[in-house]
Amino acid sequence: MDHFQLHIKHILFLALLLISSLVMSQAHSPKTKHNLNAEFKIHYGFLWSHHLELDRFQAHYPAFEFSIQKQTWGKHRWESEYAYPLIGLSVWYSSLGSFEEIGSAIAVYPFINFPLVRDDVQSFNFRLGLGLGYLSNHFDRLDNYKNFAIGSHLNVAGSLFFEYRRKWGRIVTLSTGFGLTHFSNGSIKTPNYGLNILTANIGVSAFIGRPNPKGSRKVFPELYPFEFDGRRYLEVNFTFSMGTKDMSQQLGQRFMVYLFTANLMKRVSYKSKVGIGLDLSYDASDKAILEWRGQPVENEWQVLRPGVNIAYQLMISRLSFLFQYGFHLAGKERKEGDMYQRLTIKFLVTRNIFANIALNSHFGKADYIAFGLGYKLRFIYKRKYKH
Repeated sequence: MDHFQLHIKHILFLALLLISSLVMSQAHSPKTKHNLNAEFKIHYGFLWSHHLELDRFQAHYPAFEFSIQKQTWGKHRWESEYAYPLIGLSVWYSSLGSFEEIGSAIAVYPFINFPLVRDDVQSFNFRLGLGLGYLSNHFDRLDNYKNFAIGSHLNVAGSLFFEYRRKWGRIVTLSTGFGLTHFSNGSIKTPNYGLNILTANIGVSAFIGRPNPKGSRKVFPELYPFEFDGRRYLEVNFTFSMGTKDMSQQLGQRFMVYLFTANLMKRVSYKSKVGIGLDLSYDASDKAILEWRGQPVENEWQVLRPGVNIAYQLMISRLSFLFQYGFHLAGKERKEGDMYQRLTIKFLVTRNIFANIALNSHFGKADYIAFGLGYKLRFIYKRKYKH
C-alpha cells in the first residue's frame, strides 16, 4: 500500500503541475483551430480471471494513462454525425499487481470517444481504442511456465470504456468512468488466454492553447464516394484473408489459416449497414489436431468450415468496424463450438477496394488474426436525387 501511495502522490503532483501550466498559459495564447488537449487518468481495478489458470494472478492494482486528444468541430461530415467526438492517442501503463510471471504492461493506442448524450457542459461517452501492447514477461516452457496468459511480448491492446465528462470552465474538463483494457495476440503465439483488466478511473484534461469552439463547426463538405449520399443500394463485399496460428506448444509448429467471406449489406443510415453473409475457412491446424487424436482425415474438404453470419457495420468515413456473429455449418473439427464471432476493421483504399484486419473468436477466446483485401459491388435500386 505504501508503494502504491507513493506512486499516486508523485503522479498526481506531475499531473497537477502539467494541468496548472496549461491553464495559466491560456491567458495570452492565440486561439487555435486544432483544439488539442492533454489528459491524465488514474485507473484502479483488477484482472478478470476468465480461466482457472489465471486465478493465481487476481489482485487489485492501479494503472496510469496519458492522452493527447483533439476535440472535433465538424470539419468533416462524419464528425457532425457522431456528435463531435474526441479523437486521440493514449499511453497506458500498469504493473499488473507486480506478479513476476506476467510482469508489467504498456500500451499505445489511438482512440475515438463518442458522446452518447451531451449538452454544453457535460456528456456521457463511449470510448473505443485499439493499438499495440507490450508485456514485459510471457510464457516460456522452461523459464516462465506458470504464465498461462500470454505467449508473446507484443500484443494487440484494446480499450472499451464508458465515461462521464464535465467541463470546469472553458479550459479544464473532469472525467470519470469504467471499462475494460484487453491484451491478446490473436493466437499468433500460444498460449493466448489473454488479459482482461477491469478498472474505474478519474481524469483531468486541459486544452493546449486557447480552444476555438467555432472553427468550421457544422460546415458540411462536399460528399465523397465512400460517404452516404442518400441513394438506396445493396452492396456485396468479397474478402479474402490470411493468417497464422502458432501451435508450437501443442503440435510443435505454426499453421496457416485462410478465410473467404461474401456479405450482402444494406445501408440503413449514414453511420450503419446491416447484412447477412457466407464464410468459408480453412485452418491447417484442424487436420493436425484430428490426426493427433487418431481421427484420420481422408481429404482436405473434411476440414473446410462453411458458415453463415449476420453482420453490422459502423462507418466512420473511410474507416469502418464490421461485427459478425456466425454459425459453422460443417467441418470435422469443431472443438471450440459451432458459434463464432468476428471483429473486422476495414479501410477503403479506393472506391471499391478495401484492406482489412479480422479477429476471429469463439465466445471471447481469440482463434486467429487474419489480414486481407476485399472488393465491393454496389447495386443502386433507388435514386433519391436527380442529376
